[in-house]
Amino acid sequence: MITLVKRPTPSRLWIVLTPLVAVLLTMVAGAALFAMLGKDPIEAIRTIFWDPLFNPQFAAYSRPQLLVKAGPLILIAIGLSLGFRAGIWNIGAEGQYIMGAICGAAVGLAAYPIDAWWVFAAMVLGGLAGGTAWAMIPAVLRVAFKTNEILVSLMLVYVAENLLASMAVGALRNPEGGGFPGSRNLSQYPAAANPELIAGTGMHWGVVAAFIAVIFAYVILSRHMLGFQIRLTGQSPRAARFAGVNAARLILICLGISGGLAGLAGLFEVSGPAGQISIDFGSGYGFTAIIVAFLGRLNPIGILLAGLLMALTYIGGELAQFMLGLPASAIQVFQGMLLMFLLALDVLTNYSLRWRKRETA
Repeated sequence: MITLVKRPTPSRLWIVLTPLVAVLLTMVAGAALFAMLGKDPIEAIRTIFWDPLFNPQFAAYSRPQLLVKAGPLILIAIGLSLGFRAGIWNIGAEGQYIMGAICGAAVGLAAYPIDAWWVFAAMVLGGLAGGTAWAMIPAVLRVAFKTNEILVSLMLVYVAENLLASMAVGALRNPEGGGFPGSRNLSQYPAAANPELIAGTGMHWGVVAAFIAVIFAYVILSRHMLGFQIRLTGQSPRAARFAGVNAARLILICLGISGGLAGLAGLFEVSGPAGQISIDFGSGYGFTAIIVAFLGRLNPIGILLAGLLMALTYIGGELAQFMLGLPASAIQVFQGMLLMFLLALDVLTNYSLRWRKRETA
């Protein structure tokens, strides 16, 4: 009989091994899923993980897309990880991502057709403010009324999606678009565009912001008092109270940072790869970033690597849909398996397996 025995301290070995084993098990389970769908499992796994990077037929397009997809995932996941480490659960980053895009795009569209450097800077501030303000709703409700930030932040995603649809056909609709939903194409408005900084690399300001966020998060968690308070609160809330940590202040800071970074991700996306506010602008990055945060062990460097891996599954998944005819839902299940295996194996970090014989009567 197998029993779980609490470890005196978390296993450092399993902290490192869990993400690697979870990825391998996801490949195995994914291969079985693809086989049940009547596809060659080896070819499907190769198409997702190998062809986007090393197949000359696809690499020229896929490699730049790796940074394009990874940028918003890393930026959002960094913000989420700070709260998760402190036991503050922001599950509504998708809504903050959408609100950042709406507010940032609204600033740029209001300035049209002014061609000045400050337009994009103002859009960045707008995106930051939009995401932060949307995250402050669950933060203030948690502090003032002890509401559950998980439910409030998640429900606000659906409010944001309806606001997005309303803006796409209403206030932000392109007046020269012939009545079709969607805003002006910001990528064709030089002052509001977020183009590639180095041609053919996929590097734009959103990717730069993601790398800067990784560096700042690492410094905060390892060198700053705020990082100590975040880690202490997550490990022992009671000890944090005795140490004088202001719980209400920490909630506001962590949710504010995560909302602000999600809003920035939305702004950089709408002014760059997406190009416009549209009904289907929400891409699920806010939810996928939760997987990225945990796959990276809530560590900034780990999140950087996990973001690149998850971006690869996005690109490879799209390639598999095109080349092999796999349904999009199968790719989403494949990504969901990664989180499932990661959480299941995470038990081994704090518990060890013990074999013992059943007692006989």
